[in-house]
Amino acid sequence: MSIIATKDELTEIFYSGCKTEELIGLEYEKLPVYKENYKAADYFDVVQIIFDMENEDKEVLFEGKNPIGMMMPYGHISLEPGTQTEISLNPVKNISELRKMIDDYNAETAEIAAKYGICWVGLGIQPVSTFEKINVIPKKRYTRMTNYLPKRAKLPFVMMRETAGIQVGLDYSSEEDAMQKLKTALKLSPLVSAMFANSPVRNSRLSGAKSFRAYSWLNTDEQRCGLISEKIFHDDFSFEDYKNVLFDIPMIFIEKDGKYIDTGDLTFGEYYKHGFEGYFPTLEDWQTHMSLFFPDVRLKTYLEIRNHDSQKSELITAVPAIWKGILYNKDAQDAIDDMFKGAEFKDFEELRYLTPDYGLDMKFKRYNLFDLAKEVLNISKQSLEQMKTGEECYLEPIFAYVNKKITPADEIISKLKDLKTITATNLKDLKLEVK
Repeated sequence: MSIIATKDELTEIFYSGCKTEELIGLEYEKLPVYKENYKAADYFDVVQIIFDMENEDKEVLFEGKNPIGMMMPYGHISLEPGTQTEISLNPVKNISELRKMIDDYNAETAEIAAKYGICWVGLGIQPVSTFEKINVIPKKRYTRMTNYLPKRAKLPFVMMRETAGIQVGLDYSSEEDAMQKLKTALKLSPLVSAMFANSPVRNSRLSGAKSFRAYSWLNTDEQRCGLISEKIFHDDFSFEDYKNVLFDIPMIFIEKDGKYIDTGDLTFGEYYKHGFEGYFPTLEDWQTHMSLFFPDVRLKTYLEIRNHDSQKSELITAVPAIWKGILYNKDAQDAIDDMFKGAEFKDFEELRYLTPDYGLDMKFKRYNLFDLAKEVLNISKQSLEQMKTGEECYLEPIFAYVNKKITPADEIISKLKDLKTITATNLKDLKLEVK
């Protein structure tokens, strides 16, 4: 790939994402555990499940001799650092299509996994095994992250090896539209993350957090995680501004001639100006760098909303339903802006740091978060009703929690709070298997 000639090539990637059609995509991770003891399943056993999937059009993906994923007609299956299994579904028009693909995928993988004594659980974190007992899969990218991230914070290994999440992809039609959606999504991210808090059990006991997954992200690398820039909340923000944020972030590594080269704390901006060990930046380097930026909402050729715990089956499609209702309706976006009128960047930062522990059981300014969550759901529901696609039905499972003033984590905690040690039997009784 040729060396980047001008900085315009870097933002052109974002302009190329502008499109008129409004599709929705879903990336969904789930945690493989052994049914007998709920310990994390081994990489080689999970790989065998993928090999056994029946589809004449499947293509197993390798890095060297090691299987790392599979291409399917409906999307891409990948193995994450701790053998979490992620399906990235092809973007579609309606959530009903996502629902069918997820149900088919979960049913097939559950049936095959049972032959190996494995099941998948709908939680945001491994409930029994901690990262010390979970090997990183044989993928060079993850080896480099393993070497780099512990220098930045305390819990990157928890994030990499133990956690599972749900991400939603949405389109934008222009730079202005992308920036408005980015701003709205970043404002809502801590609240929606709290709404879906679902990782209170870690190391066979209640951790004290409602989303230990979100807590681990707070302790991964603050420079490349979070709410991106205070400027988004106060001033006009552009593709150029997003590029400048990325310019100031260290790269972790570059890949050249099939080799991964550690770059230490060298920022992309420094690399762009001076090169590194005789190499100079290409668009491939830029794309790699963008993929190693982990904010709550990430700009690509679409918007990727990232900060949700993985869920049991009925709640999975509630996540894209909320975001479709809000971000594909300008009136709904305006209603969210009105709801948070007067709030500043520091308020959302504070919320981001508190909700992993408290979920929705706290206040934002003078408002209870449960009340704000219900208002967000009502705005999304009204928007989906106006679209006349019937998709408001996918909000019903999360409405049921919010109306009872609980999160999925609260439900788990209420059933396990009197136990000093949580066993596999206790976890099975929660009916968290995804099938």
